[in-house]
Amino acid sequence: MHEKEAYIKRNASARNARCVHKKRFLCYTATMPMVILNNLPWFWLIVVVLCIVIESLTLALTTIWFAFGALAMVFLSLAPIPFRWQLFIFVVISLALLIFTRPLAVKKLAKKMPTNADSLIGKKVLVTERMTEFDKGAVKAGGIVWAARSESGETIEKGEECKIVRLEGNTAVVVPI
Repeated sequence: MHEKEAYIKRNASARNARCVHKKRFLCYTATMPMVILNNLPWFWLIVVVLCIVIESLTLALTTIWFAFGALAMVFLSLAPIPFRWQLFIFVVISLALLIFTRPLAVKKLAKKMPTNADSLIGKKVLVTERMTEFDKGAVKAGGIVWAARSESGETIEKGEECKIVRLEGNTAVVVPI
């Protein structure tokens, strides 16, 4: 250990000799890893911003969780925790958020948007073409003729009134009233 300390002192004194005209801070932090290690909260803040920018470009709900992990690290980096442990904590927090909260967020954001056709559900309609268990018929709803089938498969004659219970593609599923 004594040789290693001597080597560090020798290199530090050589570096200081080269940096006589510069400020002492710049001489000690001239290498990029030292700049990062001396300014960890700023490093994590930059990671937050980069993750948010990437998320705004992709909209995949993946890098936003890493942004939250980096945001937690902004505050945790103020404590004297070694950088390798900070990286480990960042990865654990980010992956936990990604695995456990992303599915909930995707489900909440992917709600079905109602369409104009959805307003037909529950309306009374008139059968314009006979429908059987094997053949589709037609109903007229809101001035538009829709292909229709019976929900139970029973035969519904032309002229009967029905109620639309759901839409499957462009086919109305009806029940007789």
